[in-house]
Amino acid sequence: MINKILIGIFTLASIFVLTACADNNNETNQDEGAEMDMDSGTTGENETETDPHANMEHSGSGEVPENLQVTENPTYEVGSNAIIESDHMSGMKGAEATIVGAYNTTVYSISYTPSNGGERVENHKWVIHEEIQDAGQEPLEPGTEVTIEATHMQGMESSTAVIDSAVETTVYMVDFMPTTGGEMVTNHKWVTESELSPVE
Repeated sequence: MINKILIGIFTLASIFVLTACADNNNETNQDEGAEMDMDSGTTGENETETDPHANMEHSGSGEVPENLQVTENPTYEVGSNAIIESDHMSGMKGAEATIVGAYNTTVYSISYTPSNGGERVENHKWVIHEEIQDAGQEPLEPGTEVTIEATHMQGMESSTAVIDSAVETTVYMVDFMPTTGGEMVTNHKWVTESELSPVE
């Protein structure tokens, strides 16, 4: 009789221990699954495409090429304000800009591989004629391969680029406060006349 009782107690104890182990394994598996979900979440909904202008030098020195021609009667005069309609970088579109300089030139959108490595940048806006090495006097045609002297972005200077488009227009150097907040951007190069609108 005593043996039967001891066997029964031992059997119940074994079942209890096995059940506890099984529950513990389930909790461990659930925790591991949660960790995997969290890890995968970093490349799921929160994933954003790489900003091709993330390394853009937002503020500039204000220096311009010596042979750059100042516009005599620009649509937006130096010291006046205008609204930026372009979105070259985060916080730019819709910002109110102060005109720092206005110049007559040819502007180019270009595609290039940064001279310091990294992914190729497509259709960067803008580089002006005077920022291209040995550009000559005449505007360059789309498809022309050139060497860039501008420093708007990291790895841009001395890079080899292909011209995507060319437009003869007035370009502006501007100061503006990003709509996303942060510090004032000063002497930003460049915004074309078609990318500005009057302040209402």
